[in-house]
Amino acid sequence: MSKNPETEHPKKSYGWAARDSSGVLSPFNFSRRATGDNDVALKILYCGICHSDLHAIKNEWGNSVYPIVPGHEIVGLVTEVGPKVKKFKVGDKVGVGCLVGACTNPNSCHSCKDGFENYCLEMILTYNALYHDGTITYGGYSDWLVVEDRFAVRFPDSVPMDKGAPLLCAGITVYAPLKYFNLNEPGKHVGIVGLGGLGHVGVKFAKAFGAKVTVISTSPSKEEEAIKHLGADEFLVSKNDEQMQAAMGTMDGIIDTVSAVHPLLPLISLLKSNGKLILVGAPEKPLELPVFPLIMGGKVIAGSCIGGIKDTQEMIDFAAEHNITAEVEVIKPDYLNKAMERLAKNDVRYRFVIDVASATIPRVD
Repeated sequence: MSKNPETEHPKKSYGWAARDSSGVLSPFNFSRRATGDNDVALKILYCGICHSDLHAIKNEWGNSVYPIVPGHEIVGLVTEVGPKVKKFKVGDKVGVGCLVGACTNPNSCHSCKDGFENYCLEMILTYNALYHDGTITYGGYSDWLVVEDRFAVRFPDSVPMDKGAPLLCAGITVYAPLKYFNLNEPGKHVGIVGLGGLGHVGVKFAKAFGAKVTVISTSPSKEEEAIKHLGADEFLVSKNDEQMQAAMGTMDGIIDTVSAVHPLLPLISLLKSNGKLILVGAPEKPLELPVFPLIMGGKVIAGSCIGGIKDTQEMIDFAAEHNITAEVEVIKPDYLNKAMERLAKNDVRYRFVIDVASATIPRVD
């Protein structure tokens, strides 16, 4: 049973919440905890809109607890630090991604000890999750946030905060599998399935690693965008049998960002022997797994879920070094519901970002 933040938390906050599965977002007054010894408080300036936010506010995964304040692509300025915090100071630019907590004793947890808080069995998501104190977490569609310092990352000055915010989810989601499945080596041939919020930054990271990049899409109209604007080397229309046949056995690895049900066999066929197909999208229904071509080619299908905090910091620093940002459409908070309608239709190139700082926030003392 979750506790009521209004009675557990003393500091007033303001944001935008969904109250039911209609998903309609409206102004919401709530409370956050006071800054603890190891916490940082930050004024939120920008927050990206992830497709999972849409799933959550509509309870499409069946685990939503209302009211929900979404948002896990958060960038802002530190306004207060706890007495034990050494990593940040007031005025620093910081980012907060999908995680705000994990087990309380990281030295006893293999995942946390190895820097994979994202796989900790006690992982706490930035919103719609149960925090250590028994309250439900509220996300970045709000004016400010308090978070334990080990779950915040330094945000480089050279990365624009609006275009960089989506990297805290979309960026790390593609960066981590490229790194851990050894697809970050120059000369590797990497396929990116889907050219949306995840796929477009996947192209940029893979190219920055020195890979040959092929975008695989159902939409022929995206070819010019993929090659001329994003820098992909080749483009395959997955419905074109001739193109797919010609590319069989050519790729070292594929990052599959598609969250709709789709066949895996055509993608497996594109892999070289011992190639890897890594799933980062999350279809609502199970996918059919063709075992025989895996066995005969020594091929691997794996999954990857965001990344740990160390890798997230590494990713954002790499993005700064290589001038990688997301393609965004910045919106005011009063456009939130229209943005969600458009997101449901995939009518965005490629990520909405909320200009939280532009909102008139009524303060309640």
